[in-house]
Amino acid sequence: MAITIRLRRVGSLNNPHYRIVAADERSPRDGRFVEVLGSYHPGGKTPEEKVTLNTERTAYWIGVGAQISEAVRPLLKLKGVALPVRRKASKKPAPAAQAAQAAQTAPAAAE
Repeated sequence: MAITIRLRRVGSLNNPHYRIVAADERSPRDGRFVEVLGSYHPGGKTPEEKVTLNTERTAYWIGVGAQISEAVRPLLKLKGVALPVRRKASKKPAPAAQAAQAAQTAPAAAE
């Protein structure tokens, strides 16, 4: 089961409030979740009013491999949660380029 840390919308019409939840990635946005980790109120005036977060449980879920949604990532940075480093895919040289490089080094080694 792949877990994602994401926002779940609660609140009334034109008055959005969100809960930060750990949920199965297959469940709908406002559907079933595993655990509530905090809340986000966009209308708050200070960062303390906007975001409340259980940092210990959030760190646990990140530690066991939960993915973080793009909307939640800045909120976690705001609260100082250590985020995993995103690694870019390494670009391996094409097989033809590797063969050409090996051919260039082979005659030098034969001499």
